[in-house]
Amino acid sequence: MIQVLLVCGKDGSFKSCTASGHAEFAVKGKDIVCAAVSSLLRTAIQVLEKSIVVKTETPSRGNLAFCVEDLSQSCNKERLVCTADFIRSGIKSLSEEYPMNVQLRELSE
Repeated sequence: MIQVLLVCGKDGSFKSCTASGHAEFAVKGKDIVCAAVSSLLRTAIQVLEKSIVVKTETPSRGNLAFCVEDLSQSCNKERLVCTADFIRSGIKSLSEEYPMNVQLRELSE
C-alpha cells in the first residue's frame, strides 16, 4: 500500500508531503495506481518549483518526500494552498477508488 502524508499549515497551505510503499495493484511497470500517485506528486513538485524553493528526497524506490525549503520566503500563499488542495483531492480520489492500495493521512501544524 502507498501511504501519503500531507502536512499543511493551519491556514491550509502546503508544508510537506511524503509517500512510501508500493500500491501492489499490478506488476512493477504496469501498476496504474502507482503511476497515478507518482504523476500527481511530481506535478505538485513542478508547480511549486515555479516560484518556491522545494527540497525533494527520493532515498529509494517507492519513497518520495518533498517540502517547502523556507516558508518565510514563500510569499505565494495562494500557490501553497492550491498545491495542498491538488494533492488532497487527487490522492483522496485514488484512495476512495483503490482503498487497498492508497491511503492519505493529513496533519495540520
